[in-house]
Formats: sequence, structure tokens, C-alpha cells
Amino acid sequence: MMERSGTHDAAGCRFAVVVSRFNEEITEGLLRGARLVLEQASVSGDDITLMRVPGAFELPIAALHAAETGRFDAVICLGCLIKGDTMHFEYIASAASHGIMDAAQATGVPITFGLLTTLTEAQAEARSGDGPENKGREAALAAVEMATLFRAMHDEAGA
Repeated sequence: MMERSGTHDAAGCRFAVVVSRFNEEITEGLLRGARLVLEQASVSGDDITLMRVPGAFELPIAALHAAETGRFDAVICLGCLIKGDTMHFEYIASAASHGIMDAAQATGVPITFGLLTTLTEAQAEARSGDGPENKGREAALAAVEMATLFRAMHDEAGA
């Protein structure tokens, strides 16, 4: 049995980071976590494209467009939804979640899910602060691992 896994060294890999501006204080924290991981994975600043979108609803279409260009080894989606008093939260969370997965499946490009769906602002703050609990960090780690896994498999197939 052959086993494959990604690494945490993504030098030479290219990433798109799609960030929602809605709940910007939270999403900027997610972005800081993602940038730190990419830096630790030896990803050059020139190999990162930052795309800002209005809100979580726009994450999937921007991720799909980025993946379809063929320029990126992985796409990282970052956003934040905080439950309010109406059903809006549920509709947007569902649409964004399904859209991100559909984009990854349609393109074959890893697209990671760094969209917070929290009940309170305090929960969002806890998941976007500095440190290991930062979900932007987790989304970037997954993107690095998937990008390096797919690149290794592609290189092996071409050899």
C-alpha cells in the first residue's frame, strides 16, 4: 500500500486568498493567521494573490473564478457570519458552504473553508485572534497540505 500526504513546505506553490469585507475586524484576524502560516510554509509574497469580496455570499464565485484560471495550487476562503435575529444567517451559511465545496469539486483545485459561522461576536473573536485557535490559520494549513499533496501526485504521475 502506498501512502501520500502533503507537507508544510509550500515553496513555489501559488495561493489565492479570498477574504470577505463583511465583519472586517474578524476577517482581518483570519487573514493574519493565514498569512502567518503561508509565510512559515516558505510561500513567497509574490505567490499569494489577495482577493477581497463584499461578503460571505460572494466567496464561492470568487473562489471558483480564481480556481478556473489555473494559476493557483489552492484557494483559501475567509469570512465571518454571526447569527442574528432572522433566517438570513442560515441561508447565507448554507449557500456559501455548498458553493465553496461545489467550486472545489468543479475545478479539482483545493479550496479551503475558513468561513466562521458563529452564534456570537465573542465566538468569532475567539476564532480569529492570534494563536492556534485562529481558523484562518487552520484554513491555510489545510490549503498548504492539499497543494503540496496534489503537486507531489502530479509530479509523480509525470515522472
